[in-house]
Amino acid sequence: MTTLSSRLDTALDTALAAERIVGGVVLVAVDGELAYARAAGMRDREAGAPMQRDTIFRLASVTKTFVTAAAMRLVEEGVVGLDEPTSLWMTHFHPLLPDGTEPEMTLRHLLTHTSGLGYGFAQAPGHPYHALGVSDGLDASVGSLHENLARLAKAPLHFSPGERWEYGLSLDVAGHLLETSSGVALAEILRHAVFEPLGLHDAGFVAKDESRLAVPYASSASSPVRMTDPFTLSYEDGTSTVFSPGRALDRDVYPSGGSGMVGTADEVLRLLEALRLHGEGILSSESVDQMMSLQIGPEAECDGPGWGFGLGGAVLADPAAAGVPHSEGTFMWGGAYGHHWFVDPSAGISCVILTNTAPEGMDGATPRAIVEAIYR
Repeated sequence: MTTLSSRLDTALDTALAAERIVGGVVLVAVDGELAYARAAGMRDREAGAPMQRDTIFRLASVTKTFVTAAAMRLVEEGVVGLDEPTSLWMTHFHPLLPDGTEPEMTLRHLLTHTSGLGYGFAQAPGHPYHALGVSDGLDASVGSLHENLARLAKAPLHFSPGERWEYGLSLDVAGHLLETSSGVALAEILRHAVFEPLGLHDAGFVAKDESRLAVPYASSASSPVRMTDPFTLSYEDGTSTVFSPGRALDRDVYPSGGSGMVGTADEVLRLLEALRLHGEGILSSESVDQMMSLQIGPEAECDGPGWGFGLGGAVLADPAAAGVPHSEGTFMWGGAYGHHWFVDPSAGISCVILTNTAPEGMDGATPRAIVEAIYR
């Protein structure tokens, strides 16, 4: 019988040999014990620099789970309510429906992606987001969050908040809501609510050690290509994502609550393990239950059939419909720079897959093979 380590080594070695990814760090904890840890491939292929376990990655949407945890901390402290109107705090953000009416939006709508906001990268050319120059938070086209939200507010909402699910800029808006309700910068909120309690030193919006920062690559028909700045990753349906890797070193660009953080694989694992242990050290079990339970049912297909959504991540409602080996109740998401993570509370498993290859490491054959190897 093969061991967990040998199966995971095979999955990683296959991905590297096939040039699906340039490098990555994979961590798997089972019942609170680190069962697998490996840094593989190259942090910087052209410089011949190997991937290290303490490599700092641009986290993209892995940011959302950190910001959601910080939001729940402020909810616990009575700073802001999950279901109170955001207009109580955000006096300059008033997006309207297509008919010109202003609906009520709440923090819960933002954390569940039912706010009516979308992402520009998911919209066809000519959409108002593109015409207005709205940033998705991965690029550096807009210098301030205030300016980006002003542009976003000029675009009509896609639907009335609470009506349905659509992945979008909700967490960027939530980050602004946390700042305005508390009077504290988002980076400081995260430090108080998550980073310090968990002992995280590299996590933040600007990389503290450029020498450990992973070089980002993009999948191509042959081997991954090194990202320029900016870099446009185009898709077959005519949509595209614009990345600005330099954002991770730019203190003058606003902190995107949906995609702006950097950090290491070990730091992501510490957050996931705290959530698996019912919020140990950062949140109450009630807050974690809300995060990791279905807020939006599987009919929304938030990550395909069988997947609903909690607060800050997708929740597995039907493993058979999803065609995955995870247990029901698994909490999962990823990041556009090439990341995937999950917490399976029933099996006691937390897994972090951070790669430097987009989008392969997020939803390609590599994370699927790693997940299969874990459960086989």
